Amino acid sequence: MRPASRGGQGGTRPPRAEDELRLFGLNACKAAFAARPQDLRKLWLLGSRMGELRELLAWCVAQRRGYTVVEEDDLDRLAGTRHHEGVVMAVRRRPEPTLAAFLAGLPAGPCQLLWLDGVGNPHNFGAILRSAAHFGAPAVLLPKASPLTLSGAAARVAEGGAEAVGLVRLGTADEAVPLLRAQGFQLFATVVRGGEDLYRAALPERCVWVLGAEGEGLDPVLAAACEARVGIPGSGRVESLNVASATAVLLAEWQRRRR
Repeated sequence: MRPASRGGQGGTRPPRAEDELRLFGLNACKAAFAARPQDLRKLWLLGSRMGELRELLAWCVAQRRGYTVVEEDDLDRLAGTRHHEGVVMAVRRRPEPTLAAFLAGLPAGPCQLLWLDGVGNPHNFGAILRSAAHFGAPAVLLPKASPLTLSGAAARVAEGGAEAVGLVRLGTADEAVPLLRAQGFQLFATVVRGGEDLYRAALPERCVWVLGAEGEGLDPVLAAACEARVGIPGSGRVESLNVASATAVLLAEWQRRRR
């Protein structure tokens, strides 16, 4: 990596692997800076991006946060991909609150949430976060044992949406379901076969969409704990939508009825 322009080097503690996230992509990095500049630890960028990111660079200089202008192949290595759009940013991970803590701060009124049971593909996860942000879903619920968490790839696909949607870490399903019901939520299992037509189903003011893994589908025990099962009708030429596309349809239909 060649020496180049640098901002101040002070003001940040050495990062720890477990609490640092390396973001890349213009919209993902801009959204993180806009939402939580204090979490920025280090910035790397191409010289061609300096004009577009001048506000961010000025902040780095003022706050003595390090930045380095690098070559394209350096960014490829830092991001682990060529799809970095000329900028990589190291930030502190946002904490994942418990369900009880999240619900305690949730305003009253209509709301839809997503419960991802086994979803693992980071590009699908990023697309889900983008849809959740677009339709105003405040959080995605993640099972306690799930390894799924925000990655740089998911944040890039989310195009800034990852900063608008909280990630809530659940306890066991036996603990989570009663907590949600106590706050007026009904759980809707999304299934390929045997579910009620989404467009005919009665959708509640407070809804949790429970979505299964890309290959295995929804855990039958969790599906049985839900108030209802719904499916998205189609032409039958393919078995179903993928989980990210299905999520967008579900969120859009609930939102349409609120209008």
